[in-house]
Amino acid sequence: MKYYAILVAGGSGSRMQNAIAKQFLLLDGKPVLMHTLEAFHQCPLNPEILLVLNIHQHEYWEELCDTYSCSIPHQVVKGGVQRFHSVKNGLKAIKGKGIVAVHDAVRPLISAGLISKSFQVAEEKGNCIVGITPTDSIRRMIGSQKSESLNRNEVVLIQTPQTFNLDVLKKSYEKPFRNEFTDDASVAEYSGFEINMIEGERENIKITYPEDLEIASIFLNKRKKAL
Repeated sequence: MKYYAILVAGGSGSRMQNAIAKQFLLLDGKPVLMHTLEAFHQCPLNPEILLVLNIHQHEYWEELCDTYSCSIPHQVVKGGVQRFHSVKNGLKAIKGKGIVAVHDAVRPLISAGLISKSFQVAEEKGNCIVGITPTDSIRRMIGSQKSESLNRNEVVLIQTPQTFNLDVLKKSYEKPFRNEFTDDASVAEYSGFEINMIEGERENIKITYPEDLEIASIFLNKRKKAL
């Protein structure tokens, strides 16, 4: 079986209060995105990696690879207007059949073990997404003024990778874009596919706000001490 990974890196960094896109910010001395590349490169299933970037960032990424001596094999693909279109461009760049994992490039702490498990479950069942149960109380907003409590045991916080048989995901992405398409699972579910889920990882955080970099650095140092 052939395995592929589409790393979606289209963030602008607006919520990071930084002019540099968050995937390029330094974490433990190198860009966030390079940590993500390394995680998929370390997966024993050896997925072929496609990096989806805004066309205006391609040259900058090449410069970063030279600066930080990043030699991990990967193909750079032109990004789209929304995440939906970026993933669609990544899928178009894959010509063969197999299993594809779609991952947020700004989730740099994903483990090679979870990547492998996602591929294996998707190969067996057609798809696999990862999620964790919330530890905070959950409320649903009703209009602008009211809210109601939800049972947090019935809610899951969805992460990436979201992994699919290529035929399943390509067929799903033939549909026109809709605002409710927030991830690959929502696209596939809209096309009629039942979604399979496994337990994610607490450390698999998404770098969104400035403090997330500090948290990620703590996790990285914890890993180093454990080696």
